[in-house]
Amino acid sequence: MKRALAGTLLLLAASACGRDARRIRVGSKNFTEQVILGEIVAQALEKAGVPVERRLDLGGTFVCHEALVAGKLDLYPEYTGTAFTAILKEKPIGDPERVRARVAAEYRRLWGLTWAPPLGFQNTFALVMRGPQAHELGIARISDLPAHADRLRPGFGYEFLERADGFAGLAAAYGLAFGARPVEMDLGLLYPALEQGRVDVVAGNSTDGLIAAMDLVVLEDDRRYFPPYEAAFVVRDDAWRDARVRRVLDALAGAITPDAMRRMNAAVDRDKRRPEDVAREFVAALPGKASRRRGNLGLPAGEKSATLIFRDS
Repeated sequence: MKRALAGTLLLLAASACGRDARRIRVGSKNFTEQVILGEIVAQALEKAGVPVERRLDLGGTFVCHEALVAGKLDLYPEYTGTAFTAILKEKPIGDPERVRARVAAEYRRLWGLTWAPPLGFQNTFALVMRGPQAHELGIARISDLPAHADRLRPGFGYEFLERADGFAGLAAAYGLAFGARPVEMDLGLLYPALEQGRVDVVAGNSTDGLIAAMDLVVLEDDRRYFPPYEAAFVVRDDAWRDARVRRVLDALAGAITPDAMRRMNAAVDRDKRRPEDVAREFVAALPGKASRRRGNLGLPAGEKSATLIFRDS
C-alpha cells in the first residue's frame, strides 16, 4: 500500500512540473460515481473558462487524500463518513450534523481544510427491496421490516456482515430477526439475486445505479443507524481563491439529488455510456446562476446533504 501510494505521488509530482500554474487538477477515486462527479466539476470549470487537468480514476481514498495534502491535486470528491472513519479513524455514528462538525474541526486543525456548502446527496449503506414487494407489504422504512422479517430472505456482502456499522449493529438497533440466515455473496451478485427473487432484502449503497434501473426501493433508515456519507469536493485554497472556481462550486451546491446520482450511475453501469457524456448532459442542465440559499437549489425537504471542502494555506 505504502509503495503504491509513494509511486502514485511520484508520478503526479513528475507530471505537475510542467503544468500550467492556472490549471485546476481534478482527481477522483476509481469507481463510477467518483469519475462522474470528477467529470461534472471538470466540465463545469471548463465551461466557466478555467483550464482543467483530469486525473480521474486515480485510486482509493488514501491515494486521493494524500495527493491533495501533498499538493498534487487541487480538487477531488470525498464523503464525510469516509473522512470520519477511514481518515480520522473515528468510530461510526449516525448523526450527519455531528459527523460534519467533527470532520470540519479536525480537517481544519490537521490540514487547514474547511467544509463548505452541500451538494445534495449522500452515498451510504442502504437496505434495498424489489419495489412491488415492498409496496405490497407496506415496507418503506427499516423499522417496518421486523413485522415481516420471518418471511423475508436477506442477502448481504461479506463486508456488511463483518463491519462495525454492518448487520449485527443494524439488527440490534431495529430488533431485526430474519427467519433465515443471511446469504453471503459477492457485491456484484446482490442485485441479480434480488431481481431473480432468490433474496428479498439486500444491503447496497444508496446511490447504486441499478436501484433506478431495476425498480428497486431504498428503505428509509429512520433510526439513523448507518453513518452519513455525504459527497464532497475537496479543494485546495489556491484553487478556491479563483472567483470562477468559487462560482462553479456554488452552482453545484445542492444540485445533485440521490435520484439524479442513481440515474447517472445507471447510465454508465447499465447503459454503458461514457461518464463524460453523462456529465455533459448534467452540466448543460445547470442553471446559469445559483442561489446561495440552499432552499433554492433543488434539495428535497428532509434530504440529507453533501459537502464541499476547501483547503486553506
